[in-house]
Formats: sequence, structure tokens, C-alpha cells
Amino acid sequence: MKQTTHPPDHRAHVRNGAATTAPPPAPARRRPTSPQWAAWGFLAPVTLYLALFYAYPLYRNLDLSLRDYTVRSFVQGDAPFTGIENYRTVFDDPTFAPALLHTALFTAVCLVFQYAIGLALAVFFTQHFRLSATLRALFLVPWLLPLIVSASTWSWMLNSDSGVVNAALHALGIGPVNWLTSPSWSLTSVIIANIWIGVPFNLVVLHSGLQSIPASLHEAAALDGAGAWQRFWRITFPLLRPVSAITLLLGLIYTLKVFDIIWIMTKGGPADSSTTFATWSYQLGFGNLLPAFGPGAAVGNLLVVAALVFGLIYLKVQRKQALS
Repeated sequence: MKQTTHPPDHRAHVRNGAATTAPPPAPARRRPTSPQWAAWGFLAPVTLYLALFYAYPLYRNLDLSLRDYTVRSFVQGDAPFTGIENYRTVFDDPTFAPALLHTALFTAVCLVFQYAIGLALAVFFTQHFRLSATLRALFLVPWLLPLIVSASTWSWMLNSDSGVVNAALHALGIGPVNWLTSPSWSLTSVIIANIWIGVPFNLVVLHSGLQSIPASLHEAAALDGAGAWQRFWRITFPLLRPVSAITLLLGLIYTLKVFDIIWIMTKGGPADSSTTFATWSYQLGFGNLLPAFGPGAAVGNLLVVAALVFGLIYLKVQRKQALS
């Protein structure tokens, strides 16, 4: 006869005639799942990068602006604490007002023309025609060139004696213009060069935004009798507003800190006629035999605060639009 076996029952045991219940097994310790470890692994390099290349330099720049650093104290690290004295020095400097005005003009004019030209080109390239992709790629060349190459090219083109711009003006019967050596034209020259460099970025971003607008909206408006301008102003432009906002914000932050173009073309001159906060900060910290590290860092911090303020304004506007 076949004998069947049953698994042992751990629930109760008889011990000396009394039934006892076995203790329940201890719960297993929960360990972080593999996706959590993967998330921390991907987050660690980013956090380290931000701490080393953003947080620490900002801290050091703030420390420089609050102490009286010299070359010796910069090496030894024993600079005395002066509080906001460096900021007072910057505000009392006669260069502050012209640099502030030049920074505002340079930023505003560049933003307006870069956005307007980039938007016009983006709308133009939405019309599919032969060689449109090739022409769009050629417009990216200024954006891909190193800034030192672009600035050197514009310096040669705007040269008073041998530049091609003055040669073209001479062919038209117009006298030569001292683009880089005249206080009346130096700021205009660097603005023109920076507009040329920034247009491709606006073109790429705005063209991508235009591609996301459904074509059916334009077709419906055309059937209702709306013209090309009405379709652009009442359909394209409002739907492009979020992309335009981020384009202008990034352009603002980039333009505020433009240094290479101005320094290579004019070095902030002549007579500080094209000096901005970016070039002034460099001149204070590195452009003199006796560098003023504290005031130079203070001017740099003013640029950081300006970019931060506009960034917060952008976030507040975006939040209002999301809630509305």
C-alpha cells in the first residue's frame, strides 16, 4: 500500500503534552530597488558637475566681492573682509553709468533684431521649396564658427583702411566710416557683429516651434478668408509665444555675458565707448598691472543678479500662463 507523506506543519507543535505555536518568520529587509539605484547613479555626476562648475565658482566670486583681495592675499588666502565696500567702489566709479547704458543698449538691440530676423527667416523656411534645407544649413554657419574667428572676421571687414565694408561704401560714393576707432560707431559695430552671430540660434528654435503648429489651423483660417498677415498675427504668433519666451530668455542671458566679440573687436574702447559690464569686469580683474579682484567680482555678480531676475520673471509668467 502506497504511503503518502505530508509536509510538516510549523503552525503547532506538541511539547510535553502542550501545544505551542511557532513564531512567525522575521520580515525580510526592504532594499532599494534597482531603478532607485540607477536614478541615484545618473543624478550623482550631474550633481557633482553643478557643484564644481556652478555652485563653487559662484561662491568664490561672492567671496571675492566681499573681501579686499590683492595678488598676495589671493595666493595666501588672508584677504580682509570688507563687506559691500567693493560694490560701493563700483557704483561710485565714473565708468559704471556708461557701462550700464551700453550693456542695456547692447542687450536690447541685439535681442530685438536677432528675434525679428530669426522669426522672419523661420517663417520663410516653412515654405517648402528646392534648396530650402541647404540654405537653412548655410544660415547656421555663423553659429557654428568659433567666436574668435567670427570677431576677427568682422574686425577685418570693418577695418577703416582695408575693410570690405568701407570699400563697398566707397563704390557707392560714401566716405569711409571709422567703425572700430570712433566712439560714435564702436558700439554699433559690435552690435551688428553680435546680431549676425545670434540670428541662427533664433532661426533654429523658432523654426522648430513653427513646425509644431498644426497646418489645419492655417487651412481653416484661409477658408474663412484670412490673409497671410492675419493668419500670422492671430494664429502663428500667439501659438509661438511659449517658444518665443524661452528663446528671448536664453538670448538675454547669453547677450548679457557677451565678452569675446567686444573684446576682440574694440576692447571696450575707444574711450570706453563700447564697454559693457562683461568687459569692465575683465578689465578690473585682469586688464591692469594692479588687478582689482574685488570690484571685478562685484561687477560680475551684478550680471548674475540681472540674469537671475529675468529668469525668475520668466518662471512667474510661465506659472501664470499654466494656471490660466
